[in-house]
Amino acid sequence: MAHALSCEPADRDSAEKAISALYSLIGSARPEFRWVGSPAAVAERSAESTVANRLLARVSKVREPLYHWRRYRAPGDEPIFRHEHMSEVDKLVGVPLERDIRDTLLPALRDAAGHKGFTWYGQHDAFWVARLDAHRRVFAPGRADPALDAWTALARSCGWWWPGDDECVIADRPTVFALDDVPDAQRLHRDDGPAAVYPDGWAVHFWHGTAVPAWVLDDPTPARIDAERNIEVRRCALERLGWPDYLARAGTRLVATAPDPGNPGFELRLYDLPAWDAPSRLLLAVNGSVERDGTRRQYGLRVPKWFTDPVDAAAWTYGLAGAQYATLLRRT
Repeated sequence: MAHALSCEPADRDSAEKAISALYSLIGSARPEFRWVGSPAAVAERSAESTVANRLLARVSKVREPLYHWRRYRAPGDEPIFRHEHMSEVDKLVGVPLERDIRDTLLPALRDAAGHKGFTWYGQHDAFWVARLDAHRRVFAPGRADPALDAWTALARSCGWWWPGDDECVIADRPTVFALDDVPDAQRLHRDDGPAAVYPDGWAVHFWHGTAVPAWVLDDPTPARIDAERNIEVRRCALERLGWPDYLARAGTRLVATAPDPGNPGFELRLYDLPAWDAPSRLLLAVNGSVERDGTRRQYGLRVPKWFTDPVDAAAWTYGLAGAQYATLLRRT
């Protein structure tokens, strides 16, 4: 994670040597290198290069031990470990890195940069590089693998990169990565500025892992929230502004309140809702489970406009009748 989240200047010499080594392994000459200040500085690459396709084929061989574990063998062609041992390494190393890098950090940055094609991610390839590195250290210490060594060096030295037949473009690492202060969370988040900043000035605002426009943090007004068509951006803006402020400033009308049968000690509140996409009402509830920071999050659920009873509206969100929901001991 330290390499994936590094904001140190790129080690250009190490990165160029590692990429040159990969080109050599697939029979290609060292390319010309062009460095850029961020992933956003690279336009979408429409044509696939021969080098890019060969690198994809080469990395599949590097990853092969993850799927064909008997490749690591002791003298006499006997397996030196059992399959459950590899599963334990995956659980301790691969799973948390895939969750925090592959499934959380990378999609947010990729969407913000507008990249939909294939990209090598340098430091953000750490989620799979680390798995292979751990497998080799545990099960085959000293085993030579020049390709894995090169990809490991890239994860430690640079940002994203795009190989071409004659030219390879490499992005610098960021200068700022601001993260949630919630324990065990590796989500980009900052409430007083962009959470990701790159040397060329490209910056992205994030709210608890979701990329958002700057106004969500700087000036989340009810009018802007009502006009927003992206549901995730709207949700983040509502969380930033806070439901009490939104409801007060948006001129919503409270329809009814009721104790929440599935969340003892908390209340359900039903409001008339501005026509975001269609006339409806809003059920304001408190999360049944505690967040990682120890708080309970308020959230709003859109429900059909004909509901007048908050309990019936809450039941509808679970596919239940109001009488059924009223018998719940606890919801999550």
